[in-house]
Amino acid sequence: MLRDLRLAARMVLQAKGWTAVVLICLALGIGANTALFGAINGLLLRKLPVRDPDSLVRLRYAGPNQVRTDVLSYGFMAPDDRGRPVEPVFSYPMYRQFVADNRTMSDVFAGAPFGRVNLVVNGRAEVASAFISSGNYYQALGVAARIGRTIAPDDDVPSAPPVGVISHRYWMSRFGGSPGAVGTSVHVNNVPITIVGVLPPDVAGFEQAVGDTPDVSLPLALEPQLNPGLTTPPSLVTRPTFWWLLVMGRLKPGATAAQVQGNLAGVFQHTAREGFASYLLSLPPEERARSSSQDRSQVPDLLVDSGSRGVYDASATDIRAVTVLSAVVVLVLLIVCANVANLLLSRAAARQRELSVRLALGATRARLVRQLLTESLLLAAVGGTLGVFVGTWGQRLLPGAPGQASPLDWHLLAFVITVTTLTGIVFGTAPAWRVTSLADVTVALKENSRSVAGSRSLFGKSLVVTQVAISLVLLIGAGLFLRTLQNLRHVDFGFNPRNVVLFQVSPALNRYEPEKQNPLYDRIGERLRAIAGVRSVSWSNPSLMTTRRFSGGMFVQGRSYAPGQRETISGMTVSPTFFETMEIPLVAGRGFTERDDNAAPRVVVINEAAARQYFPNENPIGRRIGSTLEGSGRQEIVGILRDAKYNSVRDRAAPTRYAPYLQSPQGSATFEVRTAGDPLAAIGSIREAVRQIDPDLPLIDVTTQAEQVERRFLQEKVFAQAYALFGGLALLVASVGLFGLMSYSIARRTNEIGIRMALGAARRDVLRLVMRESMILVAAGVAIGLAAAAAASRFIATLLFGLAPTDPMTIAGAIAVMLLVSAVAGYLPAKRASGIDPMAALRCE
Repeated sequence: MLRDLRLAARMVLQAKGWTAVVLICLALGIGANTALFGAINGLLLRKLPVRDPDSLVRLRYAGPNQVRTDVLSYGFMAPDDRGRPVEPVFSYPMYRQFVADNRTMSDVFAGAPFGRVNLVVNGRAEVASAFISSGNYYQALGVAARIGRTIAPDDDVPSAPPVGVISHRYWMSRFGGSPGAVGTSVHVNNVPITIVGVLPPDVAGFEQAVGDTPDVSLPLALEPQLNPGLTTPPSLVTRPTFWWLLVMGRLKPGATAAQVQGNLAGVFQHTAREGFASYLLSLPPEERARSSSQDRSQVPDLLVDSGSRGVYDASATDIRAVTVLSAVVVLVLLIVCANVANLLLSRAAARQRELSVRLALGATRARLVRQLLTESLLLAAVGGTLGVFVGTWGQRLLPGAPGQASPLDWHLLAFVITVTTLTGIVFGTAPAWRVTSLADVTVALKENSRSVAGSRSLFGKSLVVTQVAISLVLLIGAGLFLRTLQNLRHVDFGFNPRNVVLFQVSPALNRYEPEKQNPLYDRIGERLRAIAGVRSVSWSNPSLMTTRRFSGGMFVQGRSYAPGQRETISGMTVSPTFFETMEIPLVAGRGFTERDDNAAPRVVVINEAAARQYFPNENPIGRRIGSTLEGSGRQEIVGILRDAKYNSVRDRAAPTRYAPYLQSPQGSATFEVRTAGDPLAAIGSIREAVRQIDPDLPLIDVTTQAEQVERRFLQEKVFAQAYALFGGLALLVASVGLFGLMSYSIARRTNEIGIRMALGAARRDVLRLVMRESMILVAAGVAIGLAAAAAASRFIATLLFGLAPTDPMTIAGAIAVMLLVSAVAGYLPAKRASGIDPMAALRCE
């Protein structure tokens, strides 16, 4: 084996240019597959990097839930085996009851994303991401601090000194990796916190196996101090009908998830009903009586299953993305293998005399095949090593990456070794077997071998046809996704996204009292309107076309509802100038004014979709609605707005309810600033205007409305870019393969072409002869590619928008590009063939 490896190394180094081409092709093909597998590993295979992840269980529930009034949802949850929606959040009192009644788990722990916080370090304020957890969270997971310590159970009591831990990434970026960070006092939402530790770099928490660790993690006991103005009092930790905590546990030795479910299912049902009963007692008598007249006792079923990969499931969108892109990169790898096989075959044909001499000296055919396969595997190993670096860099180009991409672990290492080995065998076996079967001792005495050339040409032609077919499939896919992207950009959004700057402020993070937030927004709005070039200013929560979606119940006063019946509607809270700024016209009624404040009757504006769905045969203006059955008469509909896209470009406008900001205080607001010219040019002036109002108020997510819309079809953009990139790469590789095949064929047929020209053939006849041969191969590849594209079209039909997967214009364009590039690749060797000197060719013969 060592002798074979030494010989293989010498042979590949003799042809440095040829070796470089092979390695580049392999690095691109294996690297693309490695990048995709890294994403698949992070989504579906990798377990939490904690102690004994297989003993973790996650608590969730499925089915109708009539005993909660508020909920916070975080990650994706797949439906259960009965098709019911699944949710993973519980109230804090329910979590405490789980702890008290637990008999099957050694630890029960909880946590939740806390969103953005205002974190002040050494007098400099900045926005950071936060996580809040029970005191035993890190202890139960088995996570030790990088330096210092983690949060302990003693820290999670109201009387304990406020402490927190920071992520490794934040430690490096904010503190430069200094050990002095431990013990530093910072302010989080104006609460003094002492940093007691730094988390290790590979721990993302129990939410998912791969992801970004929040900048700062804090104990649950601090929630009332950290959260003023963000939620209606009382604190979240005392509200039994506000479901917001993620809960997991670690099994006792010998216990199972089914036993945990049997232990806590009754506790869950009982605690949920008791929590809702206490909520009813807190209502005014009139609302309590209205609620008591309806059956509100339906409680979902508790679910307990493995938590080894975290609380969340892999989202259908991410799975679809990696599935489609995996198919693309596998096709690219097949093209690369075909091209490398062609290169190996051409090189092996050039080494025909060498192989024949070896046979004459006593080598067996098996021995020659082993040597050629060793060379192939050596090339594959070097190409695979380079592919790891290409794949690591390429992960950042994937949807959801690098947050969803897995770091190098044994899954990824095993995948690279497997792909490298299979690739070496695939592109090495056929050429080695073909060449050794044609080698003959008599060939050693000859300069050329027409039989070998002819056999090589036949096999090479089939490889070129394969490359053309696969390239056409990728080109058609690229065309379909590019046109989908174009169609999405020309959708009627119902508002004007051009020339609008967006930025978010969250005064509650600076401990602004709720009654002071709206006056602050008014002052910021007045200062922004004074900027030259600003046409209009408004604010809302959330903004249009963001990833956030606020939805709630929809109950119309005077209507009867069956037990458990609940209609939903999306919601926005907006300033009086919002409709004007976003250029959304009113269809009927009126919008909001400054008089729609806390002292005025509650009013709302609905869009046309809501009017069609909930008031199909009546005029909704003047009707009263509410988000709960008890409060169905709280708000009066005063206007109908034209439909505007809410948070999806593809879907029709969702039924939406707009409420005035003065009547619905929020903890944060997104400002919309419409400018007369380039919105990016106004960002500096906007920052200065806000700084003059409050220098400690940071601007969050400064962007433009057009950029925010663009983010809503990020996946389609990634698909279009990936297909265009890999389709172009496949086209280039196929063209190189065609060029190489024709060049080799012409070199072997020099004497034949010379004889033809000596007997009277014109240069154009030779040109036509060679071009016809190359284009026949291309035509065969196009025919096979069209059939393959038609068969695969159903897999991407749901990803397209505004066109069919068999769109004639796209297919015709892809075929035209394929034929044009192939014609150029075939013309160059044909042109050289037509310039052969007949006398030189005859002398060669």
